[in-house]
Amino acid sequence: MQRGLVIQNTGSWYMVLTDDGREIPCKVKGNFRLKGIRTTNPVAVGDRVEILVNPDNTGMIKVVEPRRNYIIRRASNLSKESHIIAANVDQAMLIVTLAHPATSTTFIDRFLATAEAYQVCATVVINKVDLLTEPDDAELLQAVTHLYQSIGYKVLHISAKTGDGVDALRQCLKNKVTLLSGNSGVGKTTIINNLLPGLDLRTAAISDIHDTGMHTTTFSAMFPLPEGGWIIDTPGVRGFGTIDFKREEVAHFFPEIFEIGRECRFGNCTHTHEPGCAVLAALDEHRIAQSRYASYLSILDDTDATDDKYRKPF
Repeated sequence: MQRGLVIQNTGSWYMVLTDDGREIPCKVKGNFRLKGIRTTNPVAVGDRVEILVNPDNTGMIKVVEPRRNYIIRRASNLSKESHIIAANVDQAMLIVTLAHPATSTTFIDRFLATAEAYQVCATVVINKVDLLTEPDDAELLQAVTHLYQSIGYKVLHISAKTGDGVDALRQCLKNKVTLLSGNSGVGKTTIINNLLPGLDLRTAAISDIHDTGMHTTTFSAMFPLPEGGWIIDTPGVRGFGTIDFKREEVAHFFPEIFEIGRECRFGNCTHTHEPGCAVLAALDEHRIAQSRYASYLSILDDTDATDDKYRKPF
């Protein structure tokens, strides 16, 4: 048996970089899907695995070693299955844009809550700042930046097109395994091409009709950085459905709601209707952003719609 790192997932094949430096295309042993794992991908990029190498230099993944963390989302809005985006990461960079296309705060908050739930440090990277040329745009950029910085998240401003801010991003990536994620069209592929010029990943234009991106990354892959570390590129996603959240824990994944919630009259306060709720008072006093609270409620709705027996994907 050989040990290695899963560096690419094409859906049917996994590329494994073995500890002795070989790249072995591998399949998954069939009974992986028969052990109650309700995920679309029982093996994820970033997994450490044990493989059996065949005579034709392909392999079979026999063992997935325990993960120290992972990022997961609902496979689709109607699905009770999950999709593991990446495993064993040091941090996640959520690439967002405020125009062409505009990333919704709900998407941002759902991603950040998931990162909190799975103990992954997250940074918000606002791309395409070169397009924010109107006075209202500058105010929006300042407001979004202040919102997430005040909660405790690091926020970077970059323009992948002009290169502004890319060096600061590069420093943040050094010697770390970093997941890059975001909606389609936010410029993730252009950012990666800036970081790794020789890679030359394909990019696509924004759809004029819907002002949304068209998928250019069709599979997940991780790439080594010359300064040390890895970046994990994943397909752009339209929405971010949460999974495996218990209703009483959702507030824990919103740092400002969790902190203020300590002052609530009742220890099991859901922050929706209870008397003496410190969170609702803070909302009225604008100490909690309306957008963040709306995102909190949307995840509560997710948990209400999820049957208990499907909550644990592994």
